[in-house]
Amino acid sequence: MSSPPLTVLRATAEEEAAIRAAVRNADPASLGLGRALAEMKHVPGLLELFLDERVSGPIYDLPRPFTTDSVTRWVAEHQARRLAGEGLLFVTLDEHGKVAGYSDITVWPERSSAELAGAIRADLQNLGQGGRGMAKSFDWIFETLGVRLMCLTAALDNVRSQKGIDAAGFRRMGEREVVRSDGGTRRSVYWEMTKDEWVHRHRL
Repeated sequence: MSSPPLTVLRATAEEEAAIRAAVRNADPASLGLGRALAEMKHVPGLLELFLDERVSGPIYDLPRPFTTDSVTRWVAEHQARRLAGEGLLFVTLDEHGKVAGYSDITVWPERSSAELAGAIRADLQNLGQGGRGMAKSFDWIFETLGVRLMCLTAALDNVRSQKGIDAAGFRRMGEREVVRSDGGTRRSVYWEMTKDEWVHRHRL
C-alpha cells in the first residue's frame, strides 16, 4: 500500500466528498483509448504482465509473489477502494484485447492528494509513449479527480521513469523507504507536484 505524501494538505468536507464522488464515477475512456476498469476477467492478463520482471521489477506495490490468487485479491481490493472513493485500477488493452499495461491511482481524499503507479508491456517500452502517457495521466488526475497534490516514487535504478518524472516538472524531495507486499523494502526517489504548479508549467 502506498504511503501518503510528505506534504500534508487538509481537504474541507465538501472537497473530500467531491473527490470521493469523482473517483467512484470516473470514466476510464476519458483517459484514453483502450482503458478499462480492472475486472476479474483481466486477472490472467495482469498475471502474465507481472511475471515479466522487465515490467514488474521496478515496482514495489504489486501483489508478490505473483499468483492467480494474489492478483485476484489485488484486483478485489482495488474494486473496494474505488467504491470507497480512494483509488482506481485501470488496465490498458491492445488491439487484440490483451492486457498491455495498467495504471494504479491511490487517492487520499481527506488530504486532496493522489499517487500514480503503473507499467506497460516490455515490447511497448522505449517507443516514446511513456512520457506522453504520464503527462496525460497527471493532467487527468488533477482535473478529473480534483486533487491538489500528487506524489510519485521510482526505484533508485529506474532511470527511465526518473527521467520522465523529472521532465514532467515534478520536484524531487529526496528519498523514501517503501515496503513491498512480500515484506521487502526498497529505497526510492520521491517527488511531489501541486495542481497549481502543474497548470503553470503545462498550460501557460
